[in-house]
Amino acid sequence: MPGHTVLQLPAPALEGWVRERPRHYDEAFVSADPDFGHAHITALAPFAPSPTAEQLATIAGIAAATAPITVRLSEIGEFPDGIIHLRPEPEGPLRALTEALVVAFPEHPPYEGRFGPSPVPHLTLDAASDGVDVGSTRALLAGLVPVPCMLTELQLAWWESGRCHVMQRWPLRTAG
Repeated sequence: MPGHTVLQLPAPALEGWVRERPRHYDEAFVSADPDFGHAHITALAPFAPSPTAEQLATIAGIAAATAPITVRLSEIGEFPDGIIHLRPEPEGPLRALTEALVVAFPEHPPYEGRFGPSPVPHLTLDAASDGVDVGSTRALLAGLVPVPCMLTELQLAWWESGRCHVMQRWPLRTAG
């Protein structure tokens, strides 16, 4: 699969756990970049592979206008494609951020429009396979979930086996 860019909100509270999960299906997706948010909630993907200075400035403006987002991650689910995930509550601020990005970049609909105009905000935990399902994931996360999480940064990240890294970072609006 060719690489692509993702606008994502790192979720540091689960980084250590999520960072280790790709090892059973593609170890090359474990990034050597210490800033890379393996545990994240996607704001918009895929995005422009080589964003222009104007696009980057627009993203910076949207990030600066977005307050840090506090969510609670507790509900584990599985999408029809086998992606095991956590649902953040509340979803409203995440949906608002995605909507602002889509308004600014209508040529980049979320997930290329495959899941409708308003996809479900989520934090990907794993991919279902032999021995990996919602039950096994729930057991592995016992004691870690539910977890409150403050999302304070928007990253432009490159996702590609063997090449995952952060391309650009913007803090969300700070107090004052």
